[in-house]
Amino acid sequence: MPPERTTDAELRTYDVSLLLRYGLTPDGAHRTALFGDGAVAAALAAEEAGALPRALTYLAEVVRRDGLRRAVLLPEPLPGRAATALAGEWLTAASSVLGPTDLEGEERVARWLETVATLLALRRVHGAHRRPGP
Repeated sequence: MPPERTTDAELRTYDVSLLLRYGLTPDGAHRTALFGDGAVAAALAAEEAGALPRALTYLAEVVRRDGLRRAVLLPEPLPGRAATALAGEWLTAASSVLGPTDLEGEERVARWLETVATLLALRRVHGAHRRPGP
């Protein structure tokens, strides 16, 4: 029997900021959860906030090139009020557990943002082609 799938409704209840705080520090189950269900939950939240995948990819590059501390200070890390608030929460949560010189941690944040962007893009492409059930 296949494992039960987590529904979108359940994923929407996840505290992505909490997942970031726990998933960025040690390897193991918390990291797996962050890049698994946590990334899907983040993509759902980004979708609801009106964020575009390319904006998340750009934010990942800002984190990678300029650092997480600099990204936190951006007045509008993603276009739109709701998306800006969401990104601000995520960046603040990540910066609360990573040291100012933790380049590996910053790279993980950038990869996570890219993962969220990819999932969001997939939802946009494939969600438009879904047909209602019988």
